[in-house]
Amino acid sequence: MRRRDLFASVVALALFWQIAAWLVNRPILPPPGLVARVLVEELQAELPGHFLASLWRVIASTVLSILLAAPAGLVLGQSRRLNALFSPIIYLLYPVPKVVFVPVVLLFLGLGDAPKIVIIFLILFFQVLVLVRDQAASLRPELIQSVRSLGAGRRALFRYVYLPASLPAILTALRQSVGTAVAVLYVAELFATQRGLGYYIYLNGSNLLNYPAMYAGIVVMSLLGLGLYFSVDWLEKRLCPWEYAH
Repeated sequence: MRRRDLFASVVALALFWQIAAWLVNRPILPPPGLVARVLVEELQAELPGHFLASLWRVIASTVLSILLAAPAGLVLGQSRRLNALFSPIIYLLYPVPKVVFVPVVLLFLGLGDAPKIVIIFLILFFQVLVLVRDQAASLRPELIQSVRSLGAGRRALFRYVYLPASLPAILTALRQSVGTAVAVLYVAELFATQRGLGYYIYLNGSNLLNYPAMYAGIVVMSLLGLGLYFSVDWLEKRLCPWEYAH
């Protein structure tokens, strides 16, 4: 996406927001100028701490999901027997909205960052696992045979064939999951915590009725999602240059 197009989209959204604020004409929808001013003030107060808490939870769950789901997907993609064994379990759990597990995870893990990280991890894990498994299973047999004819064993195939071929699938899974992960992060941060953007938004919107601060939190959480999305794009260009060779 070009910077000019991104800037034009931001201007269009701000203009639509301003018109909507004029039409509604109620405190529940403050104009973007007021929200921007409050955002600048909050960035000098508590908002950076809440942002860092949310960022840590998303990054920790993302790294954990890649470390566990990517190797598992590669193994299932290489082994028809293991794939046949675990596929029923995957297809049973994959469609279930992971947000419904929030109360259960909180009961088992209690307070702190752990339950929030686990909830986001569950979403990313299945996304990465399924896409990596399908990508590894779809590799052409002649490609694998040609590498084996050069004396490559299972470990070499894993490192030089399956892993590079599955990198785009891993990054695609992350890109697809960013929005859902941030949404679930908001829900998870409503419970048993006093740090995080979800808590900040809910506190200002429902308890303090500070609507400009609430919208400032929403803007920051949106920027968090956008930043993660564009970070995945940046990683794909660096790790998978053959995808952009044309």
